Amino acid sequence: MPATAPAPHPLPASVRPEPLDRRLSRAVQRVTSTALGPHQAAIVRIGFALTWLLFLLRELPHRHELYGPDGPWTWDMGRRLIADNGSFTALMWSDSHLWFEIVYALAVLSSALLLVGWRTRAMSVVFMAGVLSLQNRSIFMGDGGDNVVHIMAIYLVLTRCGQVWSLDARRAARAPQDPERRDVVGPLLWTVLGGFLLAATYFSGRTGEAWLLSLLWVLWLSQALWWMVCRYAPGEPRTLLDVLANLVHNATLVVIMAEVCLIYATAGWYKIQGSRWQDGTALYYPLKLDYFTPWPALSDVLASSGVMVMLLTYGTVLVQVAFPFTLFNRKVKNVLLVAMMLEHAGIAVLLGLPFFSLAMIAADAVFLPTAFLVWLGARAMRGRDRALARVGRGTVPRPRPAEAEGAPRTLVG
Repeated sequence: MPATAPAPHPLPASVRPEPLDRRLSRAVQRVTSTALGPHQAAIVRIGFALTWLLFLLRELPHRHELYGPDGPWTWDMGRRLIADNGSFTALMWSDSHLWFEIVYALAVLSSALLLVGWRTRAMSVVFMAGVLSLQNRSIFMGDGGDNVVHIMAIYLVLTRCGQVWSLDARRAARAPQDPERRDVVGPLLWTVLGGFLLAATYFSGRTGEAWLLSLLWVLWLSQALWWMVCRYAPGEPRTLLDVLANLVHNATLVVIMAEVCLIYATAGWYKIQGSRWQDGTALYYPLKLDYFTPWPALSDVLASSGVMVMLLTYGTVLVQVAFPFTLFNRKVKNVLLVAMMLEHAGIAVLLGLPFFSLAMIAADAVFLPTAFLVWLGARAMRGRDRALARVGRGTVPRPRPAEAEGAPRTLVG
């Protein structure tokens, strides 16, 4: 019997579904060869660095009472607490005023440098150390926003958050134009940080932060490995390191998204269990507390409308509970994302919690669409160029993201 020819596929090649193995192969290649969401990682970096920087600057006159030697939570009490929970704080190394001022100044400086994206790999680590040092010194001084900054400061260390909108990206774009120029600042900064790490290891008996010291040593040694591979083995070893860095970045970005969803889901479901949230009057009570009424007249106007209080109370619960389920629909997700950001803006104005709101808005920014972030970045660059032109300094050429991705990395850039 003659063999029969296979029946032709009913769909043309242009609309024929792609085989599953090919789709999986393309997805794996994308995850390993690209650091996904560079604009989202950059906006999270900028948001949390700005939040912490503004908080430290606002509390500059009260820093000694909050985290310093003049606070109600004394150094001896903090030392006993740290001995029990094993958390990290460099302020336990010494109880002198000078050491406190040095740590506080480094926290401010690292926040500013991370904000502009200067040596983001190194500054993200110093930023994390500054956040943990101050917050763990007086754990009863914070609120929900401080907890979010605390968590995200650790996550930022594992992301490649300086690929766009940073001084690192500009430096990387200029590197091919001057291949003979060697990086001196990177190795010098790496050496200085190594000295601080040795001091932290020496004082670890007083603070007991073994887990963090192990992480810092791994990060410090990995930067040395990265620099040696980039300089002496730029072929397959460099490609392997890029793959590992992309995997860690992409996994961390997924964890950040899951963390934000967990925060909203937990907050929403706990609100549902409260009787005041069930009857729609929960918002009324904070509007009548002096501590949460920076604008008493505005709070009174809002609290006097029972319908508005009820709508805002139920709307808050609805948005928080529904948001994690809207990630599968881009349009609905974007609408709820705007609603949540407006909600936090209202909290900042009505309840006088600006830094909590900034921290949550920075966390929400990880879900912003790439097209919107690119448009926003272009508008910001255009405004910067106009401002520089007005003062007679001219415009500075800005690197394209594709150029920055292909440029060689430095030791702690």
